[in-house]
Amino acid sequence: MMLSSKNRQLIYYSVAFAVLFGLLKWIEYQFLVRNYTFEIYASAIALLFTSLGIWIALKITRPKATTIIFEKNKSLDNTNDFKPNEKLILQLGLSKRELEVLELMAQGLSNQEISENLFVSLNTVKTHISRLFTKLNVKRRTQAVEMAKKSAIIL
Repeated sequence: MMLSSKNRQLIYYSVAFAVLFGLLKWIEYQFLVRNYTFEIYASAIALLFTSLGIWIALKITRPKATTIIFEKNKSLDNTNDFKPNEKLILQLGLSKRELEVLELMAQGLSNQEISENLFVSLNTVKTHISRLFTKLNVKRRTQAVEMAKKSAIIL
């Protein structure tokens, strides 16, 4: 397939025009870069810090932990078969009321709720808990409940 001289001439002029147009765009770009250097750098830095801020905000607001809820299966047979360690209870000198307070603590009740359940004052509950801590040699409610369960004092 041969191109006619008219078509060749058209192609040459098109290529020359494209090169000239590209050269003019490059000169315009160089002119803009030289005249507006500060604005270009400031815009680039602003864009960088905006992106960094958005990324950090997304990292901070993302939830770190998921909550997992599980249920303990306690069969009724275990509660009927459970016998508290009477020997240890006597050895520690735990009263019946202190055992009741300990069981209610194990259920997760607050001091106020324990006092309402046992029909005693809040100060009485605090006294029982304080004595429990001393007798069990612990400092926190969770430690008291854990030790009582491990020692088979409560279920």
